[in-house]
Amino acid sequence: MTKVFKFRFRGPAGGLAVNLRAESAAIECGIPSHSMQIHKNIWLGLPASGLHWKDAAWLAFGVSVNSRALSELLPDGVFIHVSSLDYPLSDYRSEASALAMDGGLHERFDMESSGAGVTYEASRDQFVFTWGEAASPFSDASH
Repeated sequence: MTKVFKFRFRGPAGGLAVNLRAESAAIECGIPSHSMQIHKNIWLGLPASGLHWKDAAWLAFGVSVNSRALSELLPDGVFIHVSSLDYPLSDYRSEASALAMDGGLHERFDMESSGAGVTYEASRDQFVFTWGEAASPFSDASH
């Protein structure tokens, strides 16, 4: 069943908003076509309508920061299929896609927090993202 997770973070003059529609399924018949491997037997499928490459990368990262917990919880694997991603009337930051995925996974599965989050630093007038143990997203040293 497809679930909608709404990520919201309010800043002083707006905020971040992402609506993520996704479902998860056991991997019973092999690797799903047109999917990407995130970790061991954790797979991600993207919307048929397509996405901007940054959104796709950050969605994958949102799964990645939870990959160890997912692997322990679902040792036979899981396929997470995103049917849509939109960001209604908000400041756009593609990193918020990762936080939407993180929040959606934590809502769906009983797992420890990944440590992913966002704050607003007034002195720098910007959103600051944190990724738990993954200090350098997209480097080979991260999850």
